[in-house]
Amino acid sequence: MGIGIEIRGLVVRRGQFVLRVPRLSISPGESFAVLGRTGSGKTVLMESIAGACEVSEGSIELDGTNVRELDPRDRRIGLLYQDCLLFPHLSVVDNVAYGPQRMGAGTHEARWQAQELLELLGVGHLADAHPNLLSGGEAQRVALARALATRPGMLVLDEPFSALDPTTRGDIRDAVRRVVRDFGCTLLFVTHDFSEAQEMSERVGIVLDGRLRTVVDSTLLLRTTHEDDVARFLGIQP
Repeated sequence: MGIGIEIRGLVVRRGQFVLRVPRLSISPGESFAVLGRTGSGKTVLMESIAGACEVSEGSIELDGTNVRELDPRDRRIGLLYQDCLLFPHLSVVDNVAYGPQRMGAGTHEARWQAQELLELLGVGHLADAHPNLLSGGEAQRVALARALATRPGMLVLDEPFSALDPTTRGDIRDAVRRVVRDFGCTLLFVTHDFSEAQEMSERVGIVLDGRLRTVVDSTLLLRTTHEDDVARFLGIQP
């Protein structure tokens, strides 16, 4: 079951940078893209929800519980960054099994679940390989399997495809859509790519200069009347 998110009056300070989100609701099982320029605050928003950033003001609720009351490990969130950050000293299958083992699963059970996920994502044959032998696309599939291994209620992706070639990028997008549908989890997708935001999500939130400016149906992203600076960002106004 996917996690629902409710954000009210959020202020997050990171050094001199300030992120402000007046209000945002994401329904359980929804696919939601956060779109904005590099440095606009997209990743800060994602990390605040995941528990990696301290909230200065306002609130973030996951299924009705304030995140301040939840240990990050109890938030049921799987994270996937652009840099895969796989453990270099562990095999592929042990990378994926790491999360379930930390949560109390036995070694045999965790490795069996990991192998099942690797097969689902088309990299089961790489189970005994080490990360340094993987291509970029293979590493992202393994990282996606690791993010899913704890059966999260929400999958959070931070521009995970930007370093991949177009063909591999399309394949990984398809894999993400398939597993999100099969697992029933909520998808929060951070990107600066307009077409990616439209393709991967039901709704898009636009973050500019540290503030969530608008939320729009993804099919209407380029057809909605926006404020001037948002329209210029989207390239639909000179």
